[in-house]
Amino acid sequence: MRTVVVAAAIVAIASPAYAQFGALNKGLKRAQQVQDLQITDSEEHQIGAEVSARLRARFGVVQDKEIHKYVTSVGMLLAQESTRASLPWTFIVLDTDGVNAFASPGGFIHVTKGALALIANEAQLAGVLGHEITHVTEKHTINAIRKSKAVQIGADEAGGNKGLLVKAMAGKVYEMVIENSFDRGDEGEADKKGVALAAKAGYAPAGLADFLATLAGRNKGQKERNGLFASHPETQDRIEKIRKDAASLKGSAALVAARYTSHVKYQPIDLTEVPQAGEGAAGLAGGSSSKSGETPKGETKAAQEQPRKKGFGLGSLKRAVAPEGQSAQVSASGGARGVGPDRNANGGPNAALVTVTVTAAELAAFKKGIA
Repeated sequence: MRTVVVAAAIVAIASPAYAQFGALNKGLKRAQQVQDLQITDSEEHQIGAEVSARLRARFGVVQDKEIHKYVTSVGMLLAQESTRASLPWTFIVLDTDGVNAFASPGGFIHVTKGALALIANEAQLAGVLGHEITHVTEKHTINAIRKSKAVQIGADEAGGNKGLLVKAMAGKVYEMVIENSFDRGDEGEADKKGVALAAKAGYAPAGLADFLATLAGRNKGQKERNGLFASHPETQDRIEKIRKDAASLKGSAALVAARYTSHVKYQPIDLTEVPQAGEGAAGLAGGSSSKSGETPKGETKAAQEQPRKKGFGLGSLKRAVAPEGQSAQVSASGGARGVGPDRNANGGPNAALVTVTVTAAELAAFKKGIA
């Protein structure tokens, strides 16, 4: 009789353990499914569009067609030389004095008016845009989110529904874009191939290095990781590597400074004078608006009332985005943005997309002006 009781006890203990192994095995299979998931160009564009909408809500958009057409012209010259020239590329100038740039999947490239103010010529703009374009062409963000544990959790909740999983990815990408950085290898690839794109389009290939040198001088003394290309790898190491890569290219010496200054009239602002978003504003980590009952910029009232949870899940994906300040994954551009003045910069009030058209004839004429 005792033998039967002991055997029964062993079975009772062993069953939960077997169940745990089964759950673990299921989780591993789900993780592999996420990593093997094929995202179509259409789905990638959907993810990028949702991320771009949130970025525009956070920082606002400069409502100036002339500046958008100019930036789009430079961007399209580069995009045409890229490996994904057929993407529906969209170039957006964000209405903030913070110096930053963001690449969203599917061809959405964002640069702030603060960055345009600090850039000295068209070759430097080409270097910055080329870096961001490369993050898209090489699918750095898409590859990073496939490895994200948070997205794997979202995959479990999606239960095999690819549409829900794409929404989960869109939420995670926004966290990645606004808060974190690519790993060292991705940043290095974006630097190298971005410089090559600028050279192919006819620009002096060292433009990105020149801009980074200016940015490093501006950020000198800043203790927090701050804004565009703040780290990964250290700025001086990157500058030296970019200059070496640029020297190996048979590019022109065209800076196109006069055309740049004729279109871009913004003046750079000292880092200490960049207007900061208030505590709890959209884009800052956690909290509600500093004024009672006020909805933070970029959030609907309903979204504000949703409970803030650690991590990521599909349950709070009404806006297809997750709260910021809650991810430690690698991501989209701007290297380790941290919580510095550029990352927390205030944004403009209008999030409307400014649509411009650049014809093939206009682009050909624009390219002739690179000299």
